[in-house]
Amino acid sequence: MKKYFSLVLFAHSVFALPFALIGFFLGIITTDAPFQWHLLVLVVLCMVFARNSAMAFNRYLDRNIDSKNPRTNMRDIPAGKISANEALIFVVLNCILFVITTAFINNLCLYLSPIALFVVLFYSYTKRFTALCHMVLGLGLALAPIGAYIAVTGQFNIVPLLFSFAVLFWASGFDIIYALQDEGFDKDEKLHSIPAALGSKNALRLSVLLHVCSALCVMLPLYFVPFSWPYYIGVAFFCCALIYQHLLVKPNDISKVNKAFATTNGYASVIFAICFLVDAYIRTNF
Repeated sequence: MKKYFSLVLFAHSVFALPFALIGFFLGIITTDAPFQWHLLVLVVLCMVFARNSAMAFNRYLDRNIDSKNPRTNMRDIPAGKISANEALIFVVLNCILFVITTAFINNLCLYLSPIALFVVLFYSYTKRFTALCHMVLGLGLALAPIGAYIAVTGQFNIVPLLFSFAVLFWASGFDIIYALQDEGFDKDEKLHSIPAALGSKNALRLSVLLHVCSALCVMLPLYFVPFSWPYYIGVAFFCCALIYQHLLVKPNDISKVNKAFATTNGYASVIFAICFLVDAYIRTNF
């Protein structure tokens, strides 16, 4: 189990899982849907299985690329900690478990499950032919809030879609920052990324634009739902975290990329979700 946790970097679930919880509880506080513990567990399991599938498939598909890149040649498959076949079996198992779990939620989730799996798995191919690969990664993570909302309500709504767009722009933006580390390698290997296509300076400018859009998307729900002060605090913290990571990374200095990518964005999603949940608790209990 330890080597599989290493393969999928389970800690990275902190990016999407908090937004899945937002989508879940948004469905409860804005509709007549009751809170059900077993449904919450099923949603969390779906998140885990989808994340495992996506991450392990990326490691499987990129194993030869990773072995050439000095930054990634010690990842589990190139380093021989886990075989390519073991990783592929892990992917298939998690895909099956994901579909089975959606069947216990509702029919709409079951019918949409192949589409969700296609999106999160397809990302791993995109760097081979398009610099928009960051947007596809963002789209995969953006399924979390709308998917959790559908699990609770069995229907679509504009507010969870706004949170999904917030995740889409947020994740795309920070993935561009993360990709700055491989700008030279991507050019040499004919791989596609925004930094390789536009250069560091323009890539960071695009990342700023995407994060501005993300900030707007966490503000827009205020026009549809009567949130109170905890949500405002969450929005302020989230926006400050977006600004802070751009202060950490410069075109000529990417030494703090990991701090901007993992630490700052991890805090951003967790604190924002906590503020949302506190707001939801206040609105439903007072």
